[in-house]
Amino acid sequence: MAALLLEAGILFTVVAVAGALASRLGQSVIPFYIVSGVVAGPYVAGEYGLPAVEANDFVEVGAELGIVFLLFFLGLEFSLSRLVENRRRIGVAGTVDLLNLVVGFLLGYIVLGDAVAAVLVGGTVYISSSAIITKSLIDLGWIANDESDPMLGILVYEDLFIAVYLAVVSALVTGTGELTDAVSDVAVAVGFITALVAVVYIGGDLFDRLLDVRSNEAKTLRAVGVTVLVAGSALALGVSEAVAAFFVGMAFSGTGHVEVLERLLSPVRDVFAAVFFFFWIGVTTDPSLIVPVAGLLVAAVAVTAPVKFATGYVGGRVYDLGVRRSTRVGLGMVTRGEFSLVIAAVAAGATGAFDTPLVTDTVPAFAVAYVLVMSVLGTSLMRYSSFFESAAKRFAEKQ
Repeated sequence: MAALLLEAGILFTVVAVAGALASRLGQSVIPFYIVSGVVAGPYVAGEYGLPAVEANDFVEVGAELGIVFLLFFLGLEFSLSRLVENRRRIGVAGTVDLLNLVVGFLLGYIVLGDAVAAVLVGGTVYISSSAIITKSLIDLGWIANDESDPMLGILVYEDLFIAVYLAVVSALVTGTGELTDAVSDVAVAVGFITALVAVVYIGGDLFDRLLDVRSNEAKTLRAVGVTVLVAGSALALGVSEAVAAFFVGMAFSGTGHVEVLERLLSPVRDVFAAVFFFFWIGVTTDPSLIVPVAGLLVAAVAVTAPVKFATGYVGGRVYDLGVRRSTRVGLGMVTRGEFSLVIAAVAAGATGAFDTPLVTDTVPAFAVAYVLVMSVLGTSLMRYSSFFESAAKRFAEKQ
């Protein structure tokens, strides 16, 4: 217990210093949290005999809570009626975004020459980070702007698609290899999400009454209890806890308590979000793994960043946004994160005929390095979007 408490103290101290440094320099805190996690983790600080933060139960649960609360807040800004109203636009923009999966597969196959590894690379470069993008939208004040609609819509599409992708890939690569396992996992995921949507649709009054208490303490505990319980149940069933938290947030968005929830839970969200960025990407990243996959990493960044920007830009235009706001959408979608690391874990656990060095070693190393680079690149592009917005505006005027 003493060791765990000491590690927690190191974690929060390092995060606080990183946040203060980012604030002093006027930068986004996310890259600073990630880099500080790398430095304070076992692969840097630990290698030099310094006190380091290891992957333990407290840190892992804290990181999971970071995802849960970030996506809960995303749901608070995205009501079910808004989702249904934009279903055609979400479908079109999300389908265009699937081009990234195809490009990733082709790149992986050309470089690695293995179809299974290519499928895993395709998934890695396809899925944007809901958690990091949500945090950036909040920090930059874009969450209430028009560009948030296509970004959130595409993220919803991606999260639902990746749930099916992970079910199929996990069953085939790390399971028995039977397609029936994948079908069963997909059925569970679809059933759980359908039930959540039904609860959101018909349970508005129930959620409103749940929070109809004078005590802020009781209100906070009830909201946190429902959100974490549903997210934990989803994860236990093999469904994304992020998707579950998003729908719980949508359920609360239909109540008259949204502003109070945002005020009460914002500090909770920010604390655990810091743990998520620090741990999920930072502490788990071994910088030495980047060297063997440097060629694939450079090629992937050079190819997939422009493609992701282009598909995001098209998504903005689908929502009838202008050049500037569509450019913001494209830049925002560049960030990759948590789901790419889940795919890395799936690859590392491959069994049977799929247990090859390309799948179990190269793909996970690539995914970790790719997420590290793209998370920093994506948040930086959003931070300095005004330069790209002006350039895109000038280019459009010349056409």
